[in-house]
Amino acid sequence: MLLGTHTPKLDEKGRLVLPAKFRDELTQGVVMTKGQDNCIVLWPAAEFQKHAERLNEASRSNAGVRAYLRVLFSGAFDQDLDKQGRVTLPAGLRAYANLNKDVVVAGNGATAEIWDGPAWEQYLQAQETEFSAIDEEVVPGLF
Repeated sequence: MLLGTHTPKLDEKGRLVLPAKFRDELTQGVVMTKGQDNCIVLWPAAEFQKHAERLNEASRSNAGVRAYLRVLFSGAFDQDLDKQGRVTLPAGLRAYANLNKDVVVAGNGATAEIWDGPAWEQYLQAQETEFSAIDEEVVPGLF
């Protein structure tokens, strides 16, 4: 699982050193794409493949499904980590997530999210208040 919050720096070439504790999960490559809330979602390649297979079962006669799939897949890039455990974040994804030098890599279970540092702090502040006050079912059918 990809867990924790990490604060690596994005270099001038758009490369990011991924947390060492993530690298074993990412040896078969990664897929990066646009995520909700203007972040980049980083998937282990095998996990993205499973997710894509489930998504491709959805009816493309639904306009919402078509729009979601277009944005998700057209913004996706696959690559392998280099010997230093780095990935290059494509310029389009960096622009989408408004990334500068200070970034946050937040583990999210099967995926990780790459955020602009100040945007993550603002998001987390707002969400932690709501998180601590949850008193009802959050994920229907699970808890």
